[in-house]
Amino acid sequence: MSLTMKKRRVDIVVPTTRLDQIKTQATRAAGRVGPMAAGAREIAAHTVDDARVWAAPRLERAAHAVEEQIAPRVSAMLSDAAKAVNPRKSVRSRRRWPVLTLVTGVALGAVGYLMYRNNQQWADTMRETGMEAGERIGEKAAETGRKAAEAGERLAEKTEKTTDPRRSGGKP
Repeated sequence: MSLTMKKRRVDIVVPTTRLDQIKTQATRAAGRVGPMAAGAREIAAHTVDDARVWAAPRLERAAHAVEEQIAPRVSAMLSDAAKAVNPRKSVRSRRRWPVLTLVTGVALGAVGYLMYRNNQQWADTMRETGMEAGERIGEKAAETGRKAAEAGERLAEKTEKTTDPRRSGGKP
C-alpha cells in the first residue's frame, strides 16, 4: 500500500459540529487552491514585467511631451495670473527710503556717541586744543585792541592839528 493511501484514510474524519464541518471544507479548499495560487503568482509576475516593458517608453515620451509642450504653456499662464494678482506698489514702499535714512542716521549718531564716551584721551586733547585756541584768541584780541588804541590816538592827533589854528599856521 502506498503512503498516500494511508494518508487519505487518516484524513477522513467525521465532523461533529457545524464549525468543524466549515473548518474541514476550508482546509480541503486550501489544499486544492494552493498549487493554483503558486501558478497564478508566476503568471502575474511575468505579466507585470511585460506591462512594465510596454509602459516605460510610452511614459518617457509622455514626459518629454509635457516638458516641451505643456509645461511652457502652464508656466506662462501662471506668470500671467501672478501679474494680475500682484498689487501695485504700496504706500509702505514709498516710505522705505526716508525711514532707512533716519535709522541709519540714528545708528551713526549712537556709534559716534559711544566712540566719544569711550575715548577720554580724545576728549582731553580737544579740551587742551580749545584752551590753546582761547589763549591765542585772547592774545590776538589784546594786540588788536592795542593797535586800535594807537590808531585812535593818531587819528585824534590829526584831528587836533586840523582844528587847532595855532598849530596849522592860522588856517581854519
